[in-house]
Amino acid sequence: MKKRMALVVIAALLISVLAACGGTNDKGTAGEGEKPAGGEKVKLSLWHNFTGDDLRAQTMRSIIEQYQKDHPNVTLDIQAIPPDGYKTRLKTVAAAGEMPDVFILSNGSMTQEFSAAGLIQPVNELIDSHQDWKDGFMPNSFDAFTVDGKIYSAPMGLSPTSILYYNKSILEQNGLTVPKTWDELMNAISVLKGKGITPIALGNKAAWLAQSSIFSSLADRVTGTEWFLKAVKQDGASFTDPEFVQALTYMQDLGKAGAFQDGFNAIDNTQMEQMFAQGKAAMMIDGGWALSNLASNANAEALEQMGATVLPTIPGGKGEPNTLSGVVGVGMGLGKDATGTKKDAAFELIYAMSGPDAQKRTLESNQLVSYKVELDKSKVSPIFSEVYELVNNVKLTPVYDGKLTSAGGEAVNNGLQELLMGGKPEDIAKKIQDAQSKALGQ
Repeated sequence: MKKRMALVVIAALLISVLAACGGTNDKGTAGEGEKPAGGEKVKLSLWHNFTGDDLRAQTMRSIIEQYQKDHPNVTLDIQAIPPDGYKTRLKTVAAAGEMPDVFILSNGSMTQEFSAAGLIQPVNELIDSHQDWKDGFMPNSFDAFTVDGKIYSAPMGLSPTSILYYNKSILEQNGLTVPKTWDELMNAISVLKGKGITPIALGNKAAWLAQSSIFSSLADRVTGTEWFLKAVKQDGASFTDPEFVQALTYMQDLGKAGAFQDGFNAIDNTQMEQMFAQGKAAMMIDGGWALSNLASNANAEALEQMGATVLPTIPGGKGEPNTLSGVVGVGMGLGKDATGTKKDAAFELIYAMSGPDAQKRTLESNQLVSYKVELDKSKVSPIFSEVYELVNNVKLTPVYDGKLTSAGGEAVNNGLQELLMGGKPEDIAKKIQDAQSKALGQ
């Protein structure tokens, strides 16, 4: 799930005020003559995936705790679910027609499918009631959460997904430079592999990582963005087309060359990030979300050795070279059953977690955002500052699972696991094509 976005910060969402009662001003406090969402006892369910030890997760949990202190009349029923299992849990309750009142909502296909099923409510009322907050977002920030003119969330971050992180010392000690072309990358893999060094750390246990962080950008290098968007709509392009099979072949070539460590499907992205931070791999292809985890768990010396760039160019590729795949981050969704005073309290919670103050705190927790906040570099790690500058100087291209249907995205995730274990690119391409076509009723 991006467009050309400069400056970046995180946490965005919503707090609302109903025109006649229960309103709040842009600072999240009750205005003169207005009745806050206090008084009546309210029970509100909240689902989130801020369960880790990274700075962003700590920041968001702190915001939730402060909300509880500020709203003694609101009882929060909190379900904190680890990221890898979050979507599955949410889709399970959604299939039963049940939804939490406030929850982490992914943009793109999840927003479209939940809105079509009547499981979520638009939050235009909340966003429009805080004009300064609304105007603070970068252009097009709401697009991926918008269906038929209705906005279902506001982004809480910005997630470039395909950053090539590298260890400066390991490359220099082995006579290598940062790879800018495919041939340079393959040469680096060969040299590092020959010296017993893992070239690229990979943690694909949950299957989404290879798709989101490597393949979305690699495939765009080969096919170009226009082809992909046509294939998504099944309008003039098919995932069985030669260029897509070629993209799968490039991905498989990485596996055949020994780019990744043994057991890459047995560890998750957090373990992968720790592996890279500890100097056990020369490179890592990961998203902007890694920055908060690295800032929390890597020592100062390790952070100084990290650099970041875009993926190498592909010979004869149709895609633009100076790009990163990326999406606006998740937002807080409003469940279908949150009405009356419960809705008022939900809006205040959403705003607390994604309003201007939350956006600033998110940025300072080493998480990029799509909100206009000036970065104080003294409060973030050196690698965060480098990625911040990188993102402001490249174009963002689509992430596969941000555009595909849920079935199509799952087919890509599973297909890439199969591909890296030796599966045939043509067979995997057909599975992806069949899944996307069927999901669109074609």
